Amino acid sequence: MPHDRSALGTFLRSRRDRLTPSQAGIEAFPGTRRVPGLRRDELAVAAGVSPDYYSRLEQGRQANVSAEVLDALARVLRLDKVERAHLHDLAAPTARHRHTTPRTAQRPDPGLLRLMQTLDHVPVLLLGHRGEVLARNALLTEVLGNPLEPGSSFVRYMFQDPLSRERIVNWSDFASVTVATMRRETARHPHDRRLTALMDEIRATDRDVAGWWEDQTVRDYASVTKRIQHPMAGPMSFGIEIVCAPHEPDQRLIVYTTEPDSATARVLPILASWNTTSSP
Repeated sequence: MPHDRSALGTFLRSRRDRLTPSQAGIEAFPGTRRVPGLRRDELAVAAGVSPDYYSRLEQGRQANVSAEVLDALARVLRLDKVERAHLHDLAAPTARHRHTTPRTAQRPDPGLLRLMQTLDHVPVLLLGHRGEVLARNALLTEVLGNPLEPGSSFVRYMFQDPLSRERIVNWSDFASVTVATMRRETARHPHDRRLTALMDEIRATDRDVAGWWEDQTVRDYASVTKRIQHPMAGPMSFGIEIVCAPHEPDQRLIVYTTEPDSATARVLPILASWNTTSSP
């Protein structure tokens, strides 16, 4: 299966459109401007490649791209660390991705599970490839209002369970980050048909997701603030922190942290006493 170069061109165009010549630190070329940001020839010259070469690259007609060219484009386009890695993944040859998709069901990393068990006083979620739930504790299900059984999809919960929009006060902020994270995953696993089908389905049924996807924003799992409106505990606020295992790059422990002696920290033990579900 050949590597899809159209995704690389689409990403480059989106980053080029958002950056003006002055923002890129270059002199605008003379002539009528038909694009909101950099012109192709402006970006090409600034990156040290020919306009014809860059045109082939953006049109998906350039088979091989060196790391040096990608780094030069990333520099001119002012890409951040995640966007730069995303660019390299989109341009990577097929062989690099051939064995990146798990062939069997993922098993929770034992070390991350042990860590989760020591954090039973806060909500904790272990996610695997495609946002699959590998494990969660009782407080997580109580706070989010969904059992999120192992094997279920956290992405589906975010976009197909109406309760997520009710519980998560800043749902749009958190949901847009989820979409950006899944776009990053598709570049890491370009031949994962289940992941592609999942995002195609959600994009087709949710206008917000379609818009965020077309924006081409990419994120790694990142620390964010999540505000919850619990039906009995009232407003709650969590800082979301991510723990990764070096030998399990597709697994992430999501920890809902609280400020010491905050209202949220004080109410969590009460929620724990209401919930009789044991931790996995």
